[in-house]
Amino acid sequence: MPTGQPFAEGASPAGGPSFDGKVVVVTGASSGLGAGSAAEFARRGARVVAGARRVDRLEQLVAEVKSAGGAIACRAADVTSPSDCERLAELAVQRFGAVDVLVNAAGVGAAVPATREEPDAFRSVVDTNLMGSYWAAQACARRMRPGSSIVNVTSILAFTSAGLPQAAYASSKAAIVGLTRDLAQQWSGRKGIRVNAIAPGFFATEMTDELAPDYLADIVARRVPLGRMGELGEFTAAVCFLAGPDASFITGVTLPVDGGLLTN
Repeated sequence: MPTGQPFAEGASPAGGPSFDGKVVVVTGASSGLGAGSAAEFARRGARVVAGARRVDRLEQLVAEVKSAGGAIACRAADVTSPSDCERLAELAVQRFGAVDVLVNAAGVGAAVPATREEPDAFRSVVDTNLMGSYWAAQACARRMRPGSSIVNVTSILAFTSAGLPQAAYASSKAAIVGLTRDLAQQWSGRKGIRVNAIAPGFFATEMTDELAPDYLADIVARRVPLGRMGELGEFTAAVCFLAGPDASFITGVTLPVDGGLLTN
């Protein structure tokens, strides 16, 4: 299953906010943290609109959520296309009547030495991670009501290096921190839309699957005070916090969820 964990019945886990009646758009929902976020919001009662490029994986997520009674719709969407982002946001309005939350989880990575990285490869990473976050935020903000929320997914590599040549990825993720701050300044007061970001450390995703096991084990042992990788539920709990009412006086911030990695 794309979420990596079963879809459990019950709208709101103990200690977490309910999203009953809310409409949540999630980009990058075909796998990893995006799929996990989509499933978690549905578990908490939200009506979810999931977008990604891999339609077959989206359909797996939809089947999983619907089998447990959750409400979800999906659409193929490439966030590098502003028109795709507009169509995804419009699907939320047409199907469920609103857009209350956006989680910008679409992202790609690359590890190429800077002297050998091709211009198109660099642009492709920035186009997806930074520009895609902006186009999706722009499309959803046009339809959001006061009290809505956007959560951008950046990375701890916006603030530190992990020893790999990741200029495109790191710079695009650092730019999302600035984008989050600026959109919060523009929209929080005038539109009533809070905009925050979450900076995950090492979680099991398709990106970390591509890393050498020895490298991953070494960096976790040396750099993460809690001594382990994060679990999906620890990420989704933080996303739901930032998106929900308990964070109603928080906007423009980037929250690290990294096991303490940034302390080293």
